Amino acid sequence: MTETDLSHEATDICDQLPDSADVEPAEIHDKLTTLVEDYQVPTDEARRSIMNNYLDDTNIDPDDGDMENQTVSISEIDKPEEWVDLTAKVVELWEPRSDAIGQVGLLGDETGTIKFTAWAKSDLPALSEGHAYHLQNLVTDEYQGQYSVKLNSTTTIEDRDQEIEVGDNSTELAGALVDIQQGSGLIKRCPADDCTRVLQNGRCSEHGEQEGDFDLRIKGVLDDGDTVQDVIFGKEETEAVSGISLAEAQERAMDALDTSVVTDDIQDATLGQYYRVSGPIMGRYLLVDEFERLGQMDDPDQILIRARSM
Repeated sequence: MTETDLSHEATDICDQLPDSADVEPAEIHDKLTTLVEDYQVPTDEARRSIMNNYLDDTNIDPDDGDMENQTVSISEIDKPEEWVDLTAKVVELWEPRSDAIGQVGLLGDETGTIKFTAWAKSDLPALSEGHAYHLQNLVTDEYQGQYSVKLNSTTTIEDRDQEIEVGDNSTELAGALVDIQQGSGLIKRCPADDCTRVLQNGRCSEHGEQEGDFDLRIKGVLDDGDTVQDVIFGKEETEAVSGISLAEAQERAMDALDTSVVTDDIQDATLGQYYRVSGPIMGRYLLVDEFERLGQMDDPDQILIRARSM
């Protein structure tokens, strides 16, 4: 990216923040340059990281400047860094991983579910599992196609005495796994609070150099003969579909002094197999919650033909 492009990006980010953010394009430009030029972070990810930092670290009023709230359903949330209002039920609460997080869990409405995080420093009223609320001034976020919302110091919480039937936003698809994409196998994730970003060369795009926590996943492509769908198998699903546990994967990588052997082993176990999978669609990915193995492709050459045509 050229210097001119970086300057334009920095100005655009600054223009999207209200005056109360009290930040100049030059400051954003320096942060953007560090991430993109020094650490080779993709521009979109760097932009999102910088925007989220300013939203998290400042008491921004969404009515100040050009930001306007929209009342949305969960299925309509398809962009990060937007201010929205949402009426939803607390489906499940999870144990926060650190004192910095006040609450974390799952919200649901008639169109599906979405993760939420409320920071402890925002000092918000606690949400109760099973209760419905109208939530104003939420900030949307996205990571690897999976959207979430963050409650902040400007969020208002209103109890709603209503029943909300939480919808199932899962999709079912059957096809052959024709490609295992880069970023599959044994990976490391950032251990920072409420961050699950995959480390690149030992660095998190938002939190810098980290030791990281090991994880397993498959980023693949499922082909039903007419269309292709990007899919992600999480740790538990990857262990089940490949027959390789996280501990075994770490041992294999340590013995070979190379994590790519794990990806190769997973590919040998899964590529060309037919599966029926189901789960929610998040951005370009279907996040696999359940799967069933249906068989194997008769002609291995079909795998290469399909993969090259994508």
